[in-house]
Amino acid sequence: MAAKAKIIEEFIPVNEVYLVGRVTSLAIEKELPSGDKVVEFRVVIGRVKSTSSTRSPKSRTVKKEVDSLDIAAWSSKTRKAALSLKVDTWVEIHGAVRRRFWQAPSGLASRWQVEASTVARL
Repeated sequence: MAAKAKIIEEFIPVNEVYLVGRVTSLAIEKELPSGDKVVEFRVVIGRVKSTSSTRSPKSRTVKKEVDSLDIAAWSSKTRKAALSLKVDTWVEIHGAVRRRFWQAPSGLASRWQVEASTVARL
């Protein structure tokens, strides 16, 4: 058991995200009850999913799919950059995955989003 614990302690947790995608919604600035400001927008990132066939490689099909991700910009610099984006603009985002919690009328609610540390138009 001690050897297993030692191995786990050698790993350093990493929560880093690098995205290149297309803006699909205009950025909206919100002021929270705390007085903090956040700018939120959404990007879509395409991916290709290949479906294999047991018969032959020629019968393999390629299915295009997308992931739609919520982005949050908290610092004044990233908020300003996010507010300047237009729909269909390609962007590069560096950040981390965060889970946000808030009190909704129906109870505690949450969602996952990417907290941007940099937002750059491509």
